[in-house]
Amino acid sequence: MLEERLVIEAAGTIMRSGLTVALTGAGISVPSGIPDFRSAEGLWARFDPAEYATISAFHANPLKVWEMLREMEKLLRCAQPNLAHIGMGEMERLGCLRCIITQNIDNLHQAGGSREVIEYHGNAASLTCLACGRRYSRQEKEGEDTPTCLCGSILKPDVIFFGEAIPEEALNRSFHLASSAQALLVVGTSAVVSPANTIPSIAKRNGACIIEINQERTHLTDSITDIFLQGNVVDVVPVLVDALKKGTVRHSR
Repeated sequence: MLEERLVIEAAGTIMRSGLTVALTGAGISVPSGIPDFRSAEGLWARFDPAEYATISAFHANPLKVWEMLREMEKLLRCAQPNLAHIGMGEMERLGCLRCIITQNIDNLHQAGGSREVIEYHGNAASLTCLACGRRYSRQEKEGEDTPTCLCGSILKPDVIFFGEAIPEEALNRSFHLASSAQALLVVGTSAVVSPANTIPSIAKRNGACIIEINQERTHLTDSITDIFLQGNVVDVVPVLVDALKKGTVRHSR
């Protein structure tokens, strides 16, 4: 049962914060019908990532890799932003949330109304030709079994494969925000995958209050989390947004 006093404490902390940032992971998109890739129902249970999700595998045999990518596309095509995505978009509009750092590739934060999103692992809503550099939206290539460029090369979705580096700009900006934040929301992630797992500790070392929203306790809960709002993200985030609306929200964050 979500404790009202904790929600009020979290809302008060966010309202007093001069800079609030959020870190999100697979858990925020599970209610939208996208299983965590590492879960029993996820893609890695059916496709060995060493064979299907490395950049070297794509270069060697893009047709094989697209067997997995087509399954990923089916999940993403049906997914819609849930109340947690929409609530975080509303927090941004209220002036309570500066930026979201996400490990997700599903574009659901943007679809839910968030404008300031740092994507560690890219975004599946667009594709790029590794041969000539042309880019396409997912809609432009809808219906193509294996999306192909005008030059004839097979396209790669703009997601970070194993063996590719996290975009330097995303890393630099996220580390800067984490070190400057006065409050950090950790939503739908256990924060165990590098380098996103360093964000909470960076924020904590620099004095931020860590507000965790997760269904289950994580390694963060008993180590650096200050306020733990336990429950399904689609239940907890709207309650937090309502509490923020009832407070005096400044618009200068």
